[in-house]
Amino acid sequence: MLAFDHRRSLMTSFFGVAGEPLPEDIERARLAKRLIWEGFLRAREEGAAHGSAALLIDITYGDHVIGEARSAGIRFAIPVEDSGREEFGFESPRWADLLGGIDPTWAKALIRYDPEGDPAVNARQREALRELSDHCRTTDRGFMLEVLVPPSPSRLEAVGRHRGRFDREVRADLTVRGIAEIQETGVEPNLWKLEGFEEPADYEQVAAAARSGGRDQVGCIILGRGEDAAAVERWLRAGAGISGVVGWAIGRTIWWDPLRAYFAGADSSEDEAVDRIAANYRYFVDVDESAVARRA
Repeated sequence: MLAFDHRRSLMTSFFGVAGEPLPEDIERARLAKRLIWEGFLRAREEGAAHGSAALLIDITYGDHVIGEARSAGIRFAIPVEDSGREEFGFESPRWADLLGGIDPTWAKALIRYDPEGDPAVNARQREALRELSDHCRTTDRGFMLEVLVPPSPSRLEAVGRHRGRFDREVRADLTVRGIAEIQETGVEPNLWKLEGFEEPADYEQVAAAARSGGRDQVGCIILGRGEDAAAVERWLRAGAGISGVVGWAIGRTIWWDPLRAYFAGADSSEDEAVDRIAANYRYFVDVDESAVARRA
């Protein structure tokens, strides 16, 4: 899955827009989405992940892509969360109507969830997610839940303020606990979109939690978190062939640098940006396929 549902971070971190985006900012964002989409199409034309390829795309700046993806028969997810918030909230009070009108393969929600965090915040997030989960179940729509597990200040202090140690030593256990708490509330995603791990054993315990209680058809997909290609490759290789790990959703690692070069005017044409995005997407498809084949 090629992920480019970024909205607030695209404006603030990529384009450097501090306040309300101007019409020209919006047009640049729409152009960025189109170039990413064209890179995806080029990669598919060159044989990358034809049957399993999918998109994660927003309606804010990517509505034109959604129409073309639907016409091409490509599966896609759209986000319903209000972008950039620390606590989950719906982007629109009409989220159910939007899902019905757009008819995505999956409704996607992103939350930041620490099972040792504020109990009231966690409870509010779970209740909102249950509403979304129930809606997807009754309308026969897929539900993708992206769970980020940020380190609390105390947790970070305990590992010497080293984010890598937190990821390696702590995050898998917190993720398992978070999955269990979310499931206990009646939230039932078809896909859990989770941060990558360095060790296969971490994937095994997390996937087992996602599939516990007879949830045999539930899958986990690995997100890229905007990390460099080497880190994402390690995560894909560690998760390859693990039962319950069914794919990946990578975004900024694929398209950030090609688009940065293009919008900076660094002698990069639209076609060159598209070609680099396609090559980056093909690279991760090849990494995943080769890793799975080697472990089979």
